[in-house]
Amino acid sequence: MFAFLKSLRKAARRAIIPVTALGLAACDTAPIGSGPAIDTSKPVPVALLVPRGSGQSSDDLLAQNLENAARLAMRDLNGVEIDLRVYSTAGNAQTAATQAAAAINDGAQIILGPLYAEAANAAGVAAAAEGVNVLAFSNNTTIAGGNVFVLGSTFGNTADRLVNYATSQGRRNIVVVHAEDVAGQLGRDAITQSIARNGASLAGTVGYPLSQQGLIAAVPQIKATVDNAGADSVFLTATPSAGLPLLTQLLPEAGVSPTTTQFIGLSRWDSPSQTLDLPGVQGGWFALPDPNRSAAFNNQYLTAYGSAPHPLAGLAFDGIAAIGALASRGDSNALSRSSLTQGSGFQGASGIFRLRGDGTSERGLAIATVRENRVTIISPAPTSFGGAGF
Repeated sequence: MFAFLKSLRKAARRAIIPVTALGLAACDTAPIGSGPAIDTSKPVPVALLVPRGSGQSSDDLLAQNLENAARLAMRDLNGVEIDLRVYSTAGNAQTAATQAAAAINDGAQIILGPLYAEAANAAGVAAAAEGVNVLAFSNNTTIAGGNVFVLGSTFGNTADRLVNYATSQGRRNIVVVHAEDVAGQLGRDAITQSIARNGASLAGTVGYPLSQQGLIAAVPQIKATVDNAGADSVFLTATPSAGLPLLTQLLPEAGVSPTTTQFIGLSRWDSPSQTLDLPGVQGGWFALPDPNRSAAFNNQYLTAYGSAPHPLAGLAFDGIAAIGALASRGDSNALSRSSLTQGSGFQGASGIFRLRGDGTSERGLAIATVRENRVTIISPAPTSFGGAGF
């Protein structure tokens, strides 16, 4: 009924595979508060590490989109000049480490990228000895810490926003349903931790093998768990391309009705758009970036480059926006760890975001539901930190 694509599995492994096998993490070597002093009278030297040269056309396309978005952000920095130099990593950890070292030797005082977790970790290790911070495009929190910050939207950030909203709506008894692959397990952990942080109750967890038959076999167990615990919500890690269509069809057929049991999704349910036509997702909740800010960035990019941006391109825009905002203050310590983690955060391509002391990022997200096959915002994204969802 749905396909599990090898390419999707490969991409997921590269993005979120744990990096403990590397033997040395950047967070073990970076001095707290590190970050070279900048000369506020000169352009800020910034290195952009992109996955160009891997042999994959998708990596080359993304690399160009990241560079385009970074240069787009440079146009709006109110007098701050950026000396941007681009380095190709081939999506490879060893190459990323070599290029990070070369960038620092060339004078880079902060690094944007790389994308893949192992490459980002390797770049962080190479940069740590020089006290240079790395704003990676990864969303893998296992590499975050020390001099490495992950700009990508994390499972924990999304889960916190959704669980917080659920509790505000009286939905406090939650069953977590997850695939038994790495992404599903990390998603499960993020949701269960958010449940504990936000005062909700974990009614149970149900895992399933990442296959059609494994998912089908799990449905009776999900039904029993919901019934036995009197759960009022089911939080799904499934994506539209791997499990969500089947789950949202079979659960109502088994008696877990979305009219009485709130379906919540860790992934976005609006892409591909055909997902919105599924009967089982009607009324479900998921999180997404600020639609107005995202649309403005997309239009700006389209006007500048004649095509829509890659979904990850905004991360490079965000990195430059943060660097520019800090440098505009005229402080030589603008790129220090303490400056990067300022509580007020930054305005980015898809709304507000800030960097946390643990190396993760926090993003202002909206809560959406599906009504009559269309996305409807039911809780707007906050415009400053300390508002809804934070």
